[in-house]
Amino acid sequence: MILIGQYDSPFVRRVAIALRLYGLPFEHRPWSTFGEGDKIAGFNPLRRVPTLVLDDGEALIESMAILDYLDELVGPEKAMISARGPQRRHALKICALATGLGDKAVSLVYERVLRKDTSKLWVERCEAQIGGVLDVLEAERAAIVTPFWFEERIGHADIAVACMLRFTTEAHPQLFDVARYPALVAHAARCEAMPAFVEIVQPLRPPSG
Repeated sequence: MILIGQYDSPFVRRVAIALRLYGLPFEHRPWSTFGEGDKIAGFNPLRRVPTLVLDDGEALIESMAILDYLDELVGPEKAMISARGPQRRHALKICALATGLGDKAVSLVYERVLRKDTSKLWVERCEAQIGGVLDVLEAERAAIVTPFWFEERIGHADIAVACMLRFTTEAHPQLFDVARYPALVAHAARCEAMPAFVEIVQPLRPPSG
């Protein structure tokens, strides 16, 4: 399999970490959506990452769809999310909140880097959404006493939250008050100490305007 995209994208990173934790071999092509969009277009006309190219040439797009395929590949016993029921729905909700956080954090980067005149209304909206999600995730994580979101084993929700937090704190440190989010800080530290997280990481390199 070939994973396309740079690891400073929290969406690419979450997929790569899942691949590593699942023990699935892959080739990494760290193509930039801005500098190497034409290369990506050959596999994904949206020119977005992550894109995962399977051995038969089929290209999967969007991190949730890619992870759904990987879960099917490794089977329900190894999958890092429940196969059904309330726990699966809860995990998907946490993943959706985390990836929504990432989406807004990325939008703010593009707004500030690529637009000559930023929209105050749009910036304020994104910042309010980021703050709201952080508050909800903090309350959820603070209520959990197990090492990970769903008991003892790391799951997609844990990975998504940690990856999106790293991106957000690097891109917009002013929006993440460490004292306000101690449970999320502890969660991120626990995940980032794992070998797969240490291996699969890249400092943020925003596009230039």
